[in-house]
Amino acid sequence: MQPGDRVKVSRSVVVFNHPEHRNAAFDLEGQEGEVLNVLNDWKGRPISPTLPVVVAFGRYRAHFRPDELATV
Repeated sequence: MQPGDRVKVSRSVVVFNHPEHRNAAFDLEGQEGEVLNVLNDWKGRPISPTLPVVVAFGRYRAHFRPDELATV
């Protein structure tokens, strides 16, 4: 995945900080968004984050593993 790719959440991912569903469980499965960044280095050093793919759904951003997303 590269920044700018359109993706769809293919697995059940429950968040509690979605702005439209504050403090309630919200499942992102089926939502479509755009990859903003794939985290793999920090200040020139390689890193291995647990949730490296940052996806924007409008103004809301979330971090995902690559296997939780499918390209559209």
